[in-house]
Amino acid sequence: MNKNGDLSNLRKSYEKGLISDEFKSFSPFFIFKKWFEEAIKDTTILEPNAMILSTINNRQQPKSRVVLLKKFDLDGYTFFTNYNSDKGRSIVNNDNVCLNFYWASLEKQIIIKGKASKISENESNDYFNSRPLGSQIGAIVSNQSEIIESRDVLERKFNELNNYYSKIKPKKPANWGGYIVKPDLFEFWQGRKNRLHDRLEFKLDGNIWISHRLSP
Repeated sequence: MNKNGDLSNLRKSYEKGLISDEFKSFSPFFIFKKWFEEAIKDTTILEPNAMILSTINNRQQPKSRVVLLKKFDLDGYTFFTNYNSDKGRSIVNNDNVCLNFYWASLEKQIIIKGKASKISENESNDYFNSRPLGSQIGAIVSNQSEIIESRDVLERKFNELNNYYSKIKPKKPANWGGYIVKPDLFEFWQGRKNRLHDRLEFKLDGNIWISHRLSP
């Protein structure tokens, strides 16, 4: 990068993998699991379950942020948050969301589009109860996305509740819990030499996943 912020010379060649045509016959859930297991084994990836969640608010403005995937199966992809947060309010307005996983060291990216909906209270309670005490208190203390006077406000509230909950077990706040994203589209991207990247898309048609190879 030069002093003017020109990044035109900042580039690398992608040569670590490929997506063969046989992948078109696989389930997208199977491919995701296979790639996710590769990411877990790569010790240079600190949080393989980190994903970018993109939503659209009631003013049709997009916003992206990193959240953590906490469960995945054939039903969908689950994360947890404050329901009154910016992302929660956006999902109420428009339940169409996009997830993005990018594992740079593997030169792999996965895009998942689908609809987000709340999971059951029982499931949210089970996960909340499995969290460390500090994380439980953090969920209670934070009115996520709201303006605060200073960080000291959070620290004071946390310390007060930390003392209080040293004697009793915290209960999950009513405005905190999980969402599951049920996919209707997957796109798998593998970096390739000369920018001729592999892209494989799966679209849900009824109950059948239709696969296509896309031009890079």
